[in-house]
Amino acid sequence: MTPPFEVTVLGPADSTVDSTALMVTQHVTAYDGGRFAVRLTVTAAAAVTAGLRVSLRLGPVADPGWLVPGVFYGENRVAGCRVRYPRFTVDHPDPAALESDAWSFRADRCATPAVFAWDDEGGAALVTTEWSPLGQAGVGFAVDEDEDGGHPVLRLHFPYREEPVVYDGSPVPRPADLPSYTWKPGETASLDFDVYVLGGDRHSYTDVLRDVHGRTAARDLDAVPWVSLAEAADLTAWGLYRWHYRDEDAVLLETAAFDRDALGERGDRQAMHVSWLSGIPHAYALLRHGRRVGDQACVDAASAVLDNITANLTPGGTFWGQWTREGGWNAGWTPDRRRVHARTLGEATVFLQRAVALGRAPALWTAAVGSNVDVACAGQAADGSLGSGYDVETGAVIDRHGTSGLAWIPALVSAGRVTEAQRAGRFYAQAVRDEFLYGAPEDVDLAPTSEDGYLAIMAYVSLYEADGDREWLDLARRAADWTLTFRYTYDVDFPRHTLLGHYDFRSRGADQASPANQHLHAYGLICHRELVRLGEHTGDEYYTRSAEETLACFRQFVAREDGDFNAYRGMVTERYFQTACYQPKGMLLTLSHAWCVGVLLLACEESLG
Repeated sequence: MTPPFEVTVLGPADSTVDSTALMVTQHVTAYDGGRFAVRLTVTAAAAVTAGLRVSLRLGPVADPGWLVPGVFYGENRVAGCRVRYPRFTVDHPDPAALESDAWSFRADRCATPAVFAWDDEGGAALVTTEWSPLGQAGVGFAVDEDEDGGHPVLRLHFPYREEPVVYDGSPVPRPADLPSYTWKPGETASLDFDVYVLGGDRHSYTDVLRDVHGRTAARDLDAVPWVSLAEAADLTAWGLYRWHYRDEDAVLLETAAFDRDALGERGDRQAMHVSWLSGIPHAYALLRHGRRVGDQACVDAASAVLDNITANLTPGGTFWGQWTREGGWNAGWTPDRRRVHARTLGEATVFLQRAVALGRAPALWTAAVGSNVDVACAGQAADGSLGSGYDVETGAVIDRHGTSGLAWIPALVSAGRVTEAQRAGRFYAQAVRDEFLYGAPEDVDLAPTSEDGYLAIMAYVSLYEADGDREWLDLARRAADWTLTFRYTYDVDFPRHTLLGHYDFRSRGADQASPANQHLHAYGLICHRELVRLGEHTGDEYYTRSAEETLACFRQFVAREDGDFNAYRGMVTERYFQTACYQPKGMLLTLSHAWCVGVLLLACEESLG
């Protein structure tokens, strides 16, 4: 039996219309797995301007566990987070502070246009597609209070509504966006969506997303990329070397402007992070490529960058966060200038270890690995937690907020500090089971992000491969399932006049960066190797296919020649704007980012062997 849902006719903005103006009939088909496919046939009795809302009300619960893939995770913004973006709260919400007890979003913000919630008995999901005959669809949720308590209400909108305010990437909200559709007398439209009935296990969202992923399988992956793996590797190696490497400073600059004539060096960010936005992971990829193809220039450039970073450790024994031409070595983007970020340090250490493992590594590199690992181990608490921030002068842990300490685990495993890695794995396991990982990037403070998921995948795959404990494999699987909530299961429909529309960019396989940074990015390629291995260890093709889709997706928009999409050969952008956030939908950020070039090169080299 289909869970009872309600269809409401909504007028323009907050006005009401005669509900009899639209006649609605429904046809429901039941499928295995608790899925009910619903088709609403809507006919206008007279000319009217209106939209429709589908609502599904659950039983009372204290915590609904909201999930809108890529957009909303639980309360979404923890108390004390410095970055402002949509937050759920029933405690005197302030829309001006991007707080509300009810939110609605346009579908293209969502990695899958779906909304999930649970009550004390079980859960449910509403799933739709980006577009309907009434225009772009939307998803939403609210809390309905009665004498029993707060009831989660799941919503779909045709066309979409964004309320109570609109988030466009700025901390200052924009007014609500409430489009309607103008019906002609006698006009009929069919609206399709799915209702899923879920059990009490809140991880069951993955069954729904797997089902959607399987039913919306992309066409042959070979038809998506612009270039082969080998061509992508050659192009990105050239891009890192030509546009980001600066011999005089031995750095990989974080950004290089597409427009070299008008902006030149002034358009390039004169800075290098030691990992994340630049630095060691990407120098490692360049080194690996140079050795594979016999390109000494690439080998020399990558080695110079690694020499530079490892020769300049903090007094506390860690890497610095960032180098800038103006100020030299510094803590990075953390507001506390004494604090270096655990994710930046841990990720740098992991990929330096991989560079050492290639052989012919200077003693300086090995010593830097040992120094960073020693600091991480010295700061590990009795409960197994690792630091999130470290003092540049002493190496002492400054704070343990969030789950960025996961970044250390693969480094500890590789360094033979398996006992410490296991203790950390057990500590962070609860966050994985709670379906909320946060705090990895330096620029969004304590927001949940796709990058937190990448760290968890790398951490638990490394632990499983170290000792074979099936608990780690289960945690790696759960971490991957959560991470793949950020991954687009469909190709966004871009306006044909835009750059992404003109080039027919296929978004399936791309990740939403985070609820705070709503654009598509390629950082998921950082754990391409681990996701493929997880598929092999579990025998689950879902993970393997997901990894392949991401690598295929981002072999689009690699500049093949100077002038390709207004870039230079080997350049790769950071941001693909798939929704109304930061820039209009369909635009492309006209900067090449070292990390975007680097993670694609890394994944290509991993695939090429």
